[in-house]
Formats: sequence, C-alpha cells, structure tokens
Amino acid sequence: MKNNTILSLFLAITILFSANLFAQDLPIKHKGAVQPIDNLNSSALLSSLKKEVYKNKTWKNLIDKKMMSIGVVDLSNANDIQYAGLNDNNMMYAASLPKIAVLLAAMDAIDKGELKNSPTIQKDMRLMISKSNNQATTRMIDRVGYEKIEEVLRSPDYMLYDEKAGGGLWVGKRYAAGGRRYPEPMKGLSHAATTRQVCSFYYQLAMGNLVSDLRSKQMLNIMENPDLHHKFVNTLDKIAPDARIFRKSGSWKNFHSDSVLVWDKDRKYILVALIDDSQGEQIIRDLVIPLEKAIKNSRSL
Repeated sequence: MKNNTILSLFLAITILFSANLFAQDLPIKHKGAVQPIDNLNSSALLSSLKKEVYKNKTWKNLIDKKMMSIGVVDLSNANDIQYAGLNDNNMMYAASLPKIAVLLAAMDAIDKGELKNSPTIQKDMRLMISKSNNQATTRMIDRVGYEKIEEVLRSPDYMLYDEKAGGGLWVGKRYAAGGRRYPEPMKGLSHAATTRQVCSFYYQLAMGNLVSDLRSKQMLNIMENPDLHHKFVNTLDKIAPDARIFRKSGSWKNFHSDSVLVWDKDRKYILVALIDDSQGEQIIRDLVIPLEKAIKNSRSL
C-alpha cells in the first residue's frame, strides 16, 4: 500500500513537471478578448499575396483550379494583426495536418478531467505532432473519440469547423487500416482542413485562446522543434536557422500540406498551404520567400 502511494505521488509530480517545464511565454502577450480571424482580413496583405503568388504561372493555375490554398497571418504588430488567404475557405484533404485537432481535443479533455494525463499520453502527443506518428495518433483518437473532436472543433469559443465558413479542420478516421469512419458532413472527407481555419488555430494558440493560457503553452511546447524538416521547414532552416518553429504538416499521394508559426526578431508570422499536386512538397518549400515578401510589402501599401 505504501509503495502504491509513493508511486502515485511520483506519477502526479512527473505529470505536473512535464506539463509546465517548457511552458514558455506565449509568442504574443495579449490582454482582452481575442478577435476572430475574420476580423483580421487585410486588403493590403491580400493584394500583396496575389501579386507574389500569381507571378508563378503554375501556382496561379493550381489556385484557379482550387487545387492550391494559402493562408497567411502577419503577427509583426501585435496591435494590428493581419490575415489574408487564397482559396482559404476551400476544404481539402489534408493528410496528417489535422492531427492538431486531435491535440486540441486531448488537451481540452485533460483540462476538463475527461482524460487522465500521464507520461504515456504526453509521449503520444509529442510523437503525433513532431514525428507525425500514425500509431500514436490512432491511440489518441481512440482515447478521446470522434464525437469529442467534433465538439471541440465546433465550439463557439474556437469555430474551427463551421459549414457556413466552408468547413475547416476535421478528423474522422483513425490513422490506421481498421475502425469506423466519421466523415465531415460537407464533402465526406476523413482528414480535412481549410487554410483559414488552420491559420485560426495557430493564431488562437499564439494568443493563448485554445483551452487556456497554460494549455496553449503546453501545445506550443509539443509543436515546437519538429523532427521532420521538409516543406516550409526545409527553407526556414536555411533562411532563419535561429527562429522558433511550431509546425504540423501532412502528405498522402498528391496531397501535400504544411502549417507553421515562425517567431524571431525578424519573422513573426503564420503560413499555411494545402496543395493537390505531385510537386506539392517542392512548391511548399518554394513558397516561403514569396510569402515573406508579400507580408513585408503589404505594410508599405
């Protein structure tokens, strides 16, 4: 009995320690209500984004065919955060990127006492995001359930899935061969996203608006320093090696997706891209510099 009590105490301390050890300050120190991302629409940033992206005929063709979607959030001025997107309400298959929705649902469940935290769960959440491990993700989906994930995504506090806004983030299938499907109602997709709602996820996370300030910090900690260095991160490793990178990507067949929050003294932004093309991985690498240019130039318009 004594040994069991000691073990339980040790486990509780371990969970508390691991939950707070790297809970650094959020990228944005914010007070007051967090504005919905729709309130951040910037015509100047949209104009600049179109100018840079449309220079590439292949990219423009993909956008015209709704096979490419982009979302950008300029966080350089905390008092004037700006958003713009192309095809940003067009929901697409997003492979592993929607695993961020599983992370959010799990954190919400932990916060409400619906899921008991443990070192095993902490490890699975990190594997799910940093290494995009399908087995760890499937275990997390089984723990929280599709209905819980949907409930959190539809929450009026977050609005990360909404039919009136083109859908958004959705997870309706385990990342494994077996198990029931729980497709989203608009297009019947199992793993879906719009760039607008993924941008909203990162924006709210940076503001400490997902679940709570503490849980947002914990999610940022899990998402920082990804183990996979392709797509956006491949380019960022070269041009911004010292920047803090928070990231989740996905690929399956021709579908390529990436999302990143970048933070250093010269770069404060969110980039999201969804592409249905065999060259999608390389396109996402090549997007970083034009998107950075679009953000920079928009401030002078």
